Amino acid sequence: MLVPTTERQVRRDRLPVGRDRRHVLRQIHPSAVKLTVMPYRRDDCLFCKIVAGEIPADEVHRDDHVVAFRDIDPQAPTHILLVPTTHYGNAAEMATDDPQGLAALIVTAGTLADSEGVADGYRLVFNTGLRGGQIVFHTHLHLLGGRRLGWPPG
Repeated sequence: MLVPTTERQVRRDRLPVGRDRRHVLRQIHPSAVKLTVMPYRRDDCLFCKIVAGEIPADEVHRDDHVVAFRDIDPQAPTHILLVPTTHYGNAAEMATDDPQGLAALIVTAGTLADSEGVADGYRLVFNTGLRGGQIVFHTHLHLLGGRRLGWPPG
């Protein structure tokens, strides 16, 4: 259960997406344009369980906003997944609700690319939806590097 900026509790997965979500939150409280007090988590989400430390992962970074770990099925010598500590279904939803959080994923990816020695050439990928290749429906950014990456991808 998530507590927005007001004391009233709202289930985030019951709210509409994007602009309509902000409209609903403004009706609850005019300043409630973003859910803040506690990070939202889904009990059935693999990445939420990794963020919570319930499932082990080969973590390379952790802060209040981003957890990064090595992909268990790497598609390049460096393949790191960066996930927000708050559950969002995909990158577009996160961009609407938390653009600063989305920026934190990208900034962290740049820092990790440097520390992994791939800053001279890497790819950042968000897969969105089943047809877009998304398997886990928690926003995650792939950092791929360490080899020549062809174009077009896929």
